Amino acid sequence: MLELDTKLSLADFRRVVRGKEPVGLSPSARERIARCRAFVETLVQQNEPVYGLNTGFGKLATVRIEAKDLRLLQRNLLLSHAIGVGAPFSSEVVRGMLLLRAQSLALGYSGVRVEVVERLLDFLNLDLIPVVPSQGSVGASGDLAPLAHMCLPLMGEGEVVYRGEVRPAGEVLRALGLEPLELLAKEGLALINGTQAMCSLLALLLLDAEVLLQTADIAVAMSVEALKASHRPFDEAVARLRPHPGMRATSANVQRLLQDSEIMRSHLDCDKVQDAYSLRAAPQVHGASRDALAHVREVVLREMQSVTDNPLVLPEEGRTLSAGNFHGQPLALAADYAGIALAELANIAERRIEQMLNPALSGLPAFLAEGSGLNSGLMISQYTAAALVSENKVLAHPASVDSIPTSANQEDHVSMGTIACRKARSIFENSLWVLAIELASAAQALDFHAPLRPGRGVEAVYRRIRQEIPHLDRDRYLKPELARICELIRTGELVRVAEEAVGGLE
Repeated sequence: MLELDTKLSLADFRRVVRGKEPVGLSPSARERIARCRAFVETLVQQNEPVYGLNTGFGKLATVRIEAKDLRLLQRNLLLSHAIGVGAPFSSEVVRGMLLLRAQSLALGYSGVRVEVVERLLDFLNLDLIPVVPSQGSVGASGDLAPLAHMCLPLMGEGEVVYRGEVRPAGEVLRALGLEPLELLAKEGLALINGTQAMCSLLALLLLDAEVLLQTADIAVAMSVEALKASHRPFDEAVARLRPHPGMRATSANVQRLLQDSEIMRSHLDCDKVQDAYSLRAAPQVHGASRDALAHVREVVLREMQSVTDNPLVLPEEGRTLSAGNFHGQPLALAADYAGIALAELANIAERRIEQMLNPALSGLPAFLAEGSGLNSGLMISQYTAAALVSENKVLAHPASVDSIPTSANQEDHVSMGTIACRKARSIFENSLWVLAIELASAAQALDFHAPLRPGRGVEAVYRRIRQEIPHLDRDRYLKPELARICELIRTGELVRVAEEAVGGLE
């Protein structure tokens, strides 16, 4: 069981969100939470105005709330803020939200009771997933609407997915013998003031992007062999003279995958001097995307250790601070950067697809078809790749440069971070398909080079692809085959096969 304390890693996040490892609170976290709650109770007794404790919210912060209504204030907050729309987030996004909100509260600066954090963890451990609409957050004051939807079921309101069925939360709580929580002063605000929807989206994207980066390097190596391109651009001296870490990693990966290539030896004496940029500059382009995502990872890890509440409750110093830690700008900029980085992986991959399918560039049969003319081969797969990369260019327009005032201009600058994260996920999905098309094209092209064998890593991946889809000897329905390659990428199977053949990829 993972015990929440002061640190949470991406590996922890993966084990809980995708592996469903149980979660509890460490003794030190319990102590911190209880100490902060005791201070909040003191503030309630003193009856001095504290934002969100005994005042209204947003533009209504100047409205004082009577002591008898403090519990109703917190209940009303969740009910009134749960007005999201659109398709629900996936269960893993919501599991991530539950974990990250519990982690932030466990740091002990939000003023909730231990029971509130434990109830969030109950939902995680029971795989009781609140239904959270994906649209409606502007990414400042936190992810208010998504978090309100996530926390309504704690009170027995809203809907949950339990054992694959959407049901009223109150009904499921009764069936499980769980009493709905009655929120006390400050607790409703502490539950929804945070960046946990965007942070969950971005953390999950990073986990998947790690595999996509390695697969993109595999695709380059396969395309290099398919096009009988030079191996020289991947020489370690190139990266040594321009020492960006991502570029060095891609060069090392491709070199490793190309080891012992018979195809390379077959064209050592050809008169070709240079290859197209999509091949020759792949380390520079893939490497830049790697470095961008490394920065995003740093931002996400910091956010996972952060208190994103307002007001912040500092029991050791005997004070509260009304500030802006809920503002999603750090994640918004990072998500836009991630989307751009992933879009570029697809952008350059589509150009390599064109290199392989165009007979004037490849020296291979047109569109890699047997009997070109009667058969169209992979012609339309390039159309699809072109459509996807063009869609990515629209999606890559940064959401974080937009802002629109909310709450009667009290909240006059917002991050649009959740929109940025959702767009980045769409770019990832599009890029996954583009890489699948490149891999299918490269496998087909390699068939025309037989009996020459490609590099060891390339050959291992080629053979794994051929276990799923045969050589295209005549036109057939290709969509299901490309979908199978997508799953080989998504699950990390192609990376696993490559690493078995040549050792670990960076």
